[in-house]
Order: sequence, then structure tokens, then C-alpha cells
Amino acid sequence: MSRGSLVRHTITGVAGTCVAGLCAALGVPAYAAGSAAPAAPASPAVAAAPARWPARIAAVQHRRGPVTEVSRGCPGQNAEVEQAVDYPYVYETWIGCGGIGFARSADGGRTFGRAARVPGSGGSGFVRVGGRILPKSGWDPAIAVAPDGTVYVSYMIFRHGYDHPRVAVSRDHGASFARVAQVMPPARHRDNWGDRDFIAVAPDGTIYLTWDYGPSLRLPDANIVIQRSSDGGQRWSPITPVSPGYPSHGGDVAGPLLAGAGGRIDVLLWVDHDPGLRGYALPPGHDYFTSSADGGRTWSRPVAVGRPAGTDGSPFTTWIDADIAIDASGTLYATWDTQHPGGDIGWLSYSTDGGRTWSPARRVTPDHDQAEHIMAVAGGRPGIAYVGWLTGGPFFGVPSPRPFSQYLRVFSVRRGWLSAPIRVSLRSGNGRVWPGDTIGISLLPGRRVMLSWGSAVGGRVSQIWARQVRHP
Repeated sequence: MSRGSLVRHTITGVAGTCVAGLCAALGVPAYAAGSAAPAAPASPAVAAAPARWPARIAAVQHRRGPVTEVSRGCPGQNAEVEQAVDYPYVYETWIGCGGIGFARSADGGRTFGRAARVPGSGGSGFVRVGGRILPKSGWDPAIAVAPDGTVYVSYMIFRHGYDHPRVAVSRDHGASFARVAQVMPPARHRDNWGDRDFIAVAPDGTIYLTWDYGPSLRLPDANIVIQRSSDGGQRWSPITPVSPGYPSHGGDVAGPLLAGAGGRIDVLLWVDHDPGLRGYALPPGHDYFTSSADGGRTWSRPVAVGRPAGTDGSPFTTWIDADIAIDASGTLYATWDTQHPGGDIGWLSYSTDGGRTWSPARRVTPDHDQAEHIMAVAGGRPGIAYVGWLTGGPFFGVPSPRPFSQYLRVFSVRRGWLSAPIRVSLRSGNGRVWPGDTIGISLLPGRRVMLSWGSAVGGRVSQIWARQVRHP
């Protein structure tokens, strides 16, 4: 579990000013109310936002649907949403509802049914294990849909001495979940390290799940591993390391993935600065691409994505700094944000040769500040990508965080940006309330994009919101 994840499990929804005792326990600096946060380093020559957008971009009109409160009816904080689409069904899952929340739309995202808790994810309070603090409920949800319509919702849980993923299975388009499968680490390593899972289903129905694993909670030895199931999630393979340096020199925090035909798997690795880790297999503070052609048994040498743009990760980076997508022609897209130099900036890079080489980083976000940018990307028709981001905060570590707002941009490999930033959220959320580490983004028919995000609008309780945007 990264320092950021440890923080979020402990202080979800609290103000950005850290309680000194808690900060000391977590190894995070505290700032007294009204004091200045660390100044951003001097910025080198980075791509500045234009004072005026080109006429062809500024003139583009986008149709935006109504904003829907997806988590309505779930008490407490609701944050960290993930999304999947099997049109006309749209699925949302998040941390909330006393565990992991879930809601579905059967009309293409126009309306959502009543939110419910995913089976097996409930719990209240925290447990202290080896000096670490873990929630008794589930966290870090992910979601995928199989070609036959089966819905898989994965999440992390700590039970019986093991920190591991669970997978809830629905065979009726999310109306109910008939089974919950356990995805276990090696039995000899009790009180292991486990965090951020991602899930994908290949065209042949094989399920692949990556997660952040280390043999011990007491050591900062996180690694991205993968497990697979070929029988609908009933049985799972042993873990296979994806990131180099296993088990003591990984430093990896997240590994979002794509599952293709013939055993092809693409993973974007985020290697963070884990406190206390002595030596890294890959230089930290960057994202790396790796792929497998044999169902995850072996992996290609990782390729750095957008390294000249800067470094990501800091004591206050509590969100996921990596996302990956593919368009209809097979072009890959990666998004992330950097914190150094020049403040927090969101980026996009693409690959037209299966991830062997990547384009120079394209700046996505126009602002110049320390506000976090939670990035996500969806591939569209050939050569087109839709980039979403939630910006605000950071909710932890600064005395005056920015309100949270959701945005979208459209990118063309051939023509560059097809839109200026499109404001998706109607109202801004409280910058002192945690919105989660991820957002949801998917493509719908008719050049429509479905976005979902967490935000505390008009108070101190975060909810999950969703909205459609149509690009001409």
C-alpha cells in the first residue's frame, strides 16, 4: 500500500490540514492552519496554455446532458468511481454504501437505479496490522464486462490475515451478484501488502486482474502482479510478477490493463517514490508500458512513457497516476500527471506500434498550480481519444485546496486537440473532501462520452456524479 493509499484509508473526508499526531504516524509533514504549503519548484520551459484557443477549437459546440447523482441513497462518503459500459447498460462502482457501492443504468446512462452495496464488501472501522491502518470494509473497486455480458466487480479487502482482491460476479447485467470469489496471495505470506486492483476481460472470456502486492505490510515492497481465471472467476492462477524487481525492489503502485485477443495484455505501470525502499528496478516517479503475448506468463521490457515531461508522485499524491486505453485501430493512449517541475500537470501520450515507442507527452491541462489532476482516457474511432480529468485540492497537505471540477478534452493523433477543456461538472466540489483516486470514462454510441466522478457539492459529503457529453 502506498503512502497515499494509507492516508486515504485513514482520513477519508477530512480537511486538508493534517492533524500533527496522525501525520507523524504516517510519516507525512503537517502544516498548521494558515501556514504556507511547500512552494512549487521553478518551472522550466513547459507548454503553456494558450491565451486564446484557435478558432476551429473554440467554435466547437458540445451537447451536455443532465448531471445525475449516481450514489443517491448511500449514506456517508462516496468516492473513487470506476465505470464500464455494455450498451445500453452503464455500470458504476465506487467506495461507499458501507463498503463498495454499485449502480447501473439500463438506458444508456440517462437514469440510474438505486445504489447498492456489493456483496462481501461491508465493514466498519479500521484494524491495525503491523503498525499499518487498514479498513474493515472493501476499497479500491474496479469493474469489467465480459463479451457474454457478465459483470465483474473487483475490490480489495483485509480478511483472516490476508490483504487481497475479491471479485463479485453478476450474470444478470448487474441486477444481482450471485457469487463472490477470493483472489488469494501466497498462503505463506500472512499480513501481506495489498492495494489498487484493476480488472479486464479478454474476448475469449479470460479474466485478468492486476494488483499491488508485497509479502509484508511492514516493508515498502509493492509490486504489480497479475492473476487470471478461465472459468468465470471460480478459480484463479497463482500470482505472476508484472513489474521487475519482485519482490523487494518494485516500488509499483498501480497497473491498469487492457486484455486483447490471443493472450495479449497491455499494462501501464506507475512506479512511485515509496518511503524506505532501498533501490528500484525502474527509476521512480514515472509510468512504464509493458505487454504480454502469452496471457501474462512473461512480460516485455518496460518502456518509459513521457519521461521528459517530469516526475509524478509526492507525499501528497493520494490519487492514481496512470491510465491506459486503446482506440478502434489499435492505437494506445496513456494519461498521467506530474508534480515536478512546474506544479501539477496532466499529460497524454500515444503509441501506434503496440507500445514499443511512444509519442512526446502532450500537455492536457491548462492551469498552472498545485491542484491535483486525476486523469483518465477512453479510445474512440481510429486516431481519437477522449481525456477526462478531475481537478482540485489537493485535499491533503495544503491549507487552501481548490474546489474540484470535472473536465473533458478530445484529441486526434492526426490533428492534435479537437476541443478546448470542456467543463462537465455543473458545480464545484469541496476541495477539502476526498473525491477518490480515480474517475470513470467510457465511449457510448453516437460520439457520446460518459463521465463519472466523486465530489462533495454543497457540503462535506462526497457523492458520485455522472454526465454525458456529445462531441460533434
